[in-house]
Amino acid sequence: ARIIYVGETHDNPAAHRLQLQLLQAVAARYPGQVSVAMEMFNPTQQEVLDRWVAGELDEKAFLKEVNWFSSWKMDFAYYAEILRFARESQIPVIGLNATREMVQQVGRYNLDELDEELRQQLPEFNLDDTYQNAMVEAIYADHSQGKAMLDGFQRIQTLWDETMAENIVKALKDKGNEHHMVVMAGGNHVRYGYGIPRRVYHRLPTSYVLVGSREIIVPKEKQDKLMDVELPTFPMVPYDYILYTEYESLPGDRVKLGVRMKEEDGKVIVEAVVPNSTADKAGVLGGDVIVSLDEVLIEDSFDLVYEISQRISGDQSTLIVEREEKQLSLDVIFIPLPEADNHGMGGKHKK
Repeated sequence: ARIIYVGETHDNPAAHRLQLQLLQAVAARYPGQVSVAMEMFNPTQQEVLDRWVAGELDEKAFLKEVNWFSSWKMDFAYYAEILRFARESQIPVIGLNATREMVQQVGRYNLDELDEELRQQLPEFNLDDTYQNAMVEAIYADHSQGKAMLDGFQRIQTLWDETMAENIVKALKDKGNEHHMVVMAGGNHVRYGYGIPRRVYHRLPTSYVLVGSREIIVPKEKQDKLMDVELPTFPMVPYDYILYTEYESLPGDRVKLGVRMKEEDGKVIVEAVVPNSTADKAGVLGGDVIVSLDEVLIEDSFDLVYEISQRISGDQSTLIVEREEKQLSLDVIFIPLPEADNHGMGGKHKK
């Protein structure tokens, strides 16, 4: 098949191992004639993706330039091996998704209410796919947000699928008839073929195959990740090939420092500290300026987020803070963020 769609559960390492194995196999079969197209990126990031594959960026610089922690927000460890293999093997990585700004506008307004400039940027838009509509309605069946929210999500789901389909076709046409592509996207964009695959085929009839996974072992700590949804019966198989897996977690407990912070005058300043968090136990106070973590200078919030993402529960570090014009050295032992506070200090600057 010219296109291999691999549906994923975003936070299951088993799904990403499957993606990596498939990409490696396709690359071995068609050397120099393979690209990997990913939902996690959009075309505005393409120049950075190209520089990553060319080896011009280290991992930290790459994540900073694609704004990973804000644009996708998943732990990079889920995708690290895939992206490292692409770079090592010189496999182009294609950004597929719509921008966050476009998603926000399409979710908020009917298409005819968008300004002309935004409408010109929209892909071909088909809101009448029976299967997709049934899926969205099933997901919202137990919700009480009302029809406006349902319609908004339907537009967003269609925007995602149509945009990714359009970008897949553009990349394939640019690369020629002998080129193969592995597409990595969430299961609801791939499963049953009515999301991205059918919309690609409408634009570019070519061979494709659907591959995915299904979690049949779900540990107790993952039970809250499952949605109570009864999907309608579709008259087609979900995937041509399916791998049954356990719903796994990344190795080691993921951690956060447990602070809300802001950037001001070139400094990273703690605004508040989560009680019983890593920061609280280390003695961090509101008003402290974060200077360094294990001798790595913290020049902006990304630096701190990145460094913390490299640590797991039990790791020990030295945090330097500035307090009342004096620098203090604090011993830090990282622990997961207390469950009771996961929702109590919301906002994009909680780290």
